[in-house]
Amino acid sequence: MISMIGQSTAAENLARLRLLRRAKDLMDRDWSEPIDLDDVAASAGYSRYHFIRLFKQVYGETPGQYLSRRRVERSQDLLRSANLTVTEICVAVGFESLGSFCTRFKQLTGQTPTEFRQAALRDGSAPVPGCFVLLWAGGFRAPDATFEKAEHGTAS
Repeated sequence: MISMIGQSTAAENLARLRLLRRAKDLMDRDWSEPIDLDDVAASAGYSRYHFIRLFKQVYGETPGQYLSRRRVERSQDLLRSANLTVTEICVAVGFESLGSFCTRFKQLTGQTPTEFRQAALRDGSAPVPGCFVLLWAGGFRAPDATFEKAEHGTAS
């Protein structure tokens, strides 16, 4: 991997890899949120175009391809285990368009999301109710202090 970043010294290559890894970690952490590529590139200290080129050189895919692959991987988990619609899963994993989600899903898996779910159900996966999935994924906001006080008998 280090030799993939041109004619720089080993120390320079390691520093670049650390910066790219930081940006990749940022995408891994915030995969379900809208991610601005300029911000991710800036977090690694690169312009957008230099970042895309280096990322592809090191990881074998562009940041956009990496992020959409991670989102599809996560959607596979949800399709196997959650009682959510394909549209709800599309939104939950960070795709902005159902069409682009279904197209990318099929490109990566060879199946539509619905076909994938049907195959998973045939294999015996039991879906988890969507409300639990949303709670686990952070889809509900935290209770406010007034509710917590009332629940514990300390509200006025």
